[in-house]
Amino acid sequence: PRVCVVGSGPAGFYTAQHILKHHGGALVDIYEKLPVPFGLVRFGVAPDHPEVKNVINTFTQTARSERCAYYGNVTVGRDVTVPELRQAYHAVVLSYGAEDNRVLGIPGENLPGVYSARAFVGWYNGLPENQDLKPDLSCETALILGHGNVALDIARILLSPLQLLRKTDITDSSLAALACSKVKRVWLVGRRGPLQVAFTIKELREMINLPGTRAVLDSADFTGLENAIKDAPRPRKRLTELMIKTALEKPVEVQAGAAAPREWGLKFQRSPQEVLPSADGRRARGVRMALTRLEGSGDSAKAIPTGDVEELECGLVLSSIGYRSLPLDPAVPFDSQRGVIPNSSGRVDGVPGLYCSGWVKRGPTGVIITTMNDSFDTAQSVLEDLQGGVLDVSPSREGFGVVESILRSRGVRPVSFSDWEKIDAAEVSRGKAAGKPREKIVDPVEMLRIIGH
Repeated sequence: PRVCVVGSGPAGFYTAQHILKHHGGALVDIYEKLPVPFGLVRFGVAPDHPEVKNVINTFTQTARSERCAYYGNVTVGRDVTVPELRQAYHAVVLSYGAEDNRVLGIPGENLPGVYSARAFVGWYNGLPENQDLKPDLSCETALILGHGNVALDIARILLSPLQLLRKTDITDSSLAALACSKVKRVWLVGRRGPLQVAFTIKELREMINLPGTRAVLDSADFTGLENAIKDAPRPRKRLTELMIKTALEKPVEVQAGAAAPREWGLKFQRSPQEVLPSADGRRARGVRMALTRLEGSGDSAKAIPTGDVEELECGLVLSSIGYRSLPLDPAVPFDSQRGVIPNSSGRVDGVPGLYCSGWVKRGPTGVIITTMNDSFDTAQSVLEDLQGGVLDVSPSREGFGVVESILRSRGVRPVSFSDWEKIDAAEVSRGKAAGKPREKIVDPVEMLRIIGH
């Protein structure tokens, strides 16, 4: 059986890995829009979290298997359609993730000085489409809307001492911009309360221990929470206890003559209503928030505006309220309300032989391990359908043989995994010269030039 996987992030690679491992004869081709593989492991994971990127070693083993092939620089939906892939393969799995972000839907969100977290993360991580972002870091106060790990990542990158970032694979141009940054205060604002934050304890602890910065948490926000978390699941309990402990700690006296530390804090039960423009209307100067009260408890609590409002001054606004998947091809059903492909256990509704895994299957939540389990679940559905005869493998399918001629006729030249390894080697050697693990190449044209395309 020939299987094709669209997208080379964790969902794509874990799906391929599981099928190859549990079916001794399957051939898997992975298609990727960019010349370079690994999706959010390369472009989403924070540069100062190199240990999270170790999964790349596993993915590389999969890609090097003689039953697996990688074709980068191919945009499915444009260079080749999903119906064309379905003609060429016995099964097609869509694992292309969430390439857009949710919008706030409030006045002023398009003012200069307002950025999506997705674009900002893409900027410092070298995602080609975000290289012209040039965020304005000339203000002292930044406001991040959202209480997830991505929000904490951004706060940490904005406030980290440069000598820490210099040893990472953060891009050269973003390092230069951060070196001139005036930002010294970051507020992370959420609509709900301390018991509903979505970040995890590891990321919170890292932020609390960031050298040269101090946490500003208001103890009033945590009154009475010790009782509320008595029966909470252990991770939520430990996370809340750490916030309470941090809120109650006395600030360390700053030595006379020492520079005031940078600071960050959490603000709760505030919902953005409007990004306020500067006097000349040319940029953001703050955000007006509705104060909220919570109805219900735990993860299902809803934030209801109380009627009171508050304004927070800031020159930089980062919206970190979630990523969003987009439809890929008119031939694929898509639920635009939920931003997912309608499916059951990864089988796309009403389209036999078509599957999905990862964020486009279940929505943009969870960490790499969540995506791994989800992808194994989809791969299992493919294997069951092969074994149970739901997928008819009697007609032989040409796989890449057919796709290659389609691509050639449209002037598209795919990039192989060994091509990627040349780009990888170039990045690593540029990094070595600068004392970094790698210096990412951010221009696809330059990537293609390195491999002689």
